[in-house]
Amino acid sequence: MARSTVFSRRQVFRTSAAVGGAIAAAPLLSACGSGKAAVKQSGAAAPSTVKSVLPTYKASTLVTPDIAPVAGANGAASDPGFLAFPATPAKSVTGPVGSGGSYQAVTPLWGSVPPAGNSYYTAVNQAIGATLTDSPSDGTTYATMLATRFASGNIPDWLDVPGWNTQGIQNFAEGVDKFFKDLTPYLAGDKVLDYPNLAAIPSGGWQAGVWNGKLYGIPLWTSAGLFAGLLYYRGDIFKSVGIDASTITSADKLFELGKELTNTAKGQYAFDDLGVYLFQVFNITSATTGTGFKADSTGKLISKYEQPEFLEYLAFASKLAKSGYMHPDALSGDASKADNRFWAGKSVISAGGTGAWNKADALSGVAANPSYVRQGFKVFSFDGSTPTIGLGAGAGMFSYLNKKLTDAQVKELLRIANYLAAPFGTEEYLVSRYGKEGTTYTITSAGPALNDEGNKIVTDTYDQLANCQAITFNSGYNQITKDYAAWQADAAQHAYKPMFYAMNITEPQQTAKATTALESVITDVKYGRKSVADYQTALSSWVTNAGDPLRTFYDGIVKQYGTGI
Repeated sequence: MARSTVFSRRQVFRTSAAVGGAIAAAPLLSACGSGKAAVKQSGAAAPSTVKSVLPTYKASTLVTPDIAPVAGANGAASDPGFLAFPATPAKSVTGPVGSGGSYQAVTPLWGSVPPAGNSYYTAVNQAIGATLTDSPSDGTTYATMLATRFASGNIPDWLDVPGWNTQGIQNFAEGVDKFFKDLTPYLAGDKVLDYPNLAAIPSGGWQAGVWNGKLYGIPLWTSAGLFAGLLYYRGDIFKSVGIDASTITSADKLFELGKELTNTAKGQYAFDDLGVYLFQVFNITSATTGTGFKADSTGKLISKYEQPEFLEYLAFASKLAKSGYMHPDALSGDASKADNRFWAGKSVISAGGTGAWNKADALSGVAANPSYVRQGFKVFSFDGSTPTIGLGAGAGMFSYLNKKLTDAQVKELLRIANYLAAPFGTEEYLVSRYGKEGTTYTITSAGPALNDEGNKIVTDTYDQLANCQAITFNSGYNQITKDYAAWQADAAQHAYKPMFYAMNITEPQQTAKATTALESVITDVKYGRKSVADYQTALSSWVTNAGDPLRTFYDGIVKQYGTGI
């Protein structure tokens, strides 16, 4: 997962959790025992319980976006879009914030660790009236660090825990109760209104921070329009050959582009590896849990692997692999240079997380080809019917407060969190994200810009503890903002909440081996090395060793905790 894409906030402020080929809010697959015990540890909560602990949502009206959010189906909505940073930043916090407390925080960092006590840290601490010492830890080895801390009980006052790292922490759901503060008494319902900026965070993010029927996690990078990703195409190349992307409304029409866009003499191929992003096209259940269960017409739970559409998906992927229209490096499974192939026009149609569509991508693409334009296909269905797209949990990263903190300390840290969660375009946002004007950043016509000192020391640290609702902003690249906002607004109209939406569920460990074996066969089929019939044979084995036990497991989840929707 290309985390640098997510956290390049000074290049793009749309911080979707779904980036670079993976879903940040990953299902929990850590060791947990089986059946009844696993349900107990799952952390899942019944819809009524979840509703009772969720903070009241009250949108901020301090800053008016240039592109207003568009409401969609089933609670989905596009993110606010900005074409410029407000000329006169609003003030979102009045009165004192901190009470002079001193706290230790640990957050992930994908980059160089700045020196302690730098001017950025000083500016934020002066603004919040407390000493918040962040000790960033290497994001690439963050899961290992977290596992060590949990094993030893060495938990700082404030800790960032990415959702995709929880599967590496044994019995994480139990650890939540053991180590973290239950925030339900402080934030549930209208209590959050004491912290207006936290109240402005969409409810879907808070829901994914519920464990064992209690609210623990403060959601980060929260969006009401979080989708796993999409199919991309080179807009400039389509334009040059006269292809109208809006006419691509089925899998057959997508495949037909292969002949027109493939030119082996130029080293240009129509397709890169489209991978799991074809799930949307084939209406395969969004896998918010590891195996993506849903109820069929009789009420029986079936996994994504058992859905008829999955066979359609595999047949299409295999056909694509054997067509000669797919780049050979993609066909060999080399995903490391997929972006480079797309930037250079060696592959014309690619796929990835929504976070790939930003200013940083444009800069890299134009460096490879001055005509470069990334565009995204609107969601469509493989057979031309009405498309659907699974809505992801509102957040995939969370910060937690230490259980040992006193009531006064918790309230102080929540006031600080409220400051750090200030909306885009506010005074507090500038301080928490950029530091002090004239010292680490300057205001330009395109918005705030770090100076040389800022580029050395201002990193994604404090915004890994609390931040505002995700927004879309690409300084100086307004067309990207407009294009993405339009795509997201359209996708939101087709959104659905998959079964077990935003529920923290740990699947029984003993089923993992069978699922891994099936996934291996799936890989061989989609690359044309095995047949769909081989998959069907492997599926029979999986149903016996994993599918049926998981079905029983999820039936228990439904009976005890509900479906999350």
